[in-house]
Amino acid sequence: MKAVIQRVTQANVSVSDNTISEIGLGLMVLLGISNNDTIEDAKWLCKKLINLRIFDDENDVMNLSVKDVNGDILIVSQFTLQASTKKGNRPSYINAAKPDIAIPLYKHFLELAELELGKAVQSGEFGANMQVFLLNDGPVTIIIDTKNKE
Repeated sequence: MKAVIQRVTQANVSVSDNTISEIGLGLMVLLGISNNDTIEDAKWLCKKLINLRIFDDENDVMNLSVKDVNGDILIVSQFTLQASTKKGNRPSYINAAKPDIAIPLYKHFLELAELELGKAVQSGEFGANMQVFLLNDGPVTIIIDTKNKE
């Protein structure tokens, strides 16, 4: 799994000009699921996401997690994060999980995030053409790949 995590002051997702999800202060997460991702990857990434200390404390030091600041989370599935650009100029998505694998793992990730955060998590619409708006705060953007746990 690959995640692009952005600290935001607001974010929303629209489908066909209708806003389907929105948050205020929190994290906007783009989540790419590959063919070989597992529930263990989802568990590890979810714990990392919820506990990632990228919000400022009273001394303006990034020392607080989204849970610490009672922030919200918006998670959008994005298969293009699994793109391979090694050859030519047209990305290959062969490593992106097909819907029969990706949808259950995405839904499980959402459930795990809600349990870890202790409240509802917002999401995009799997497979839809979505318009994502966000106001990145900082800017703070972190990329995490479960296959490269540094």
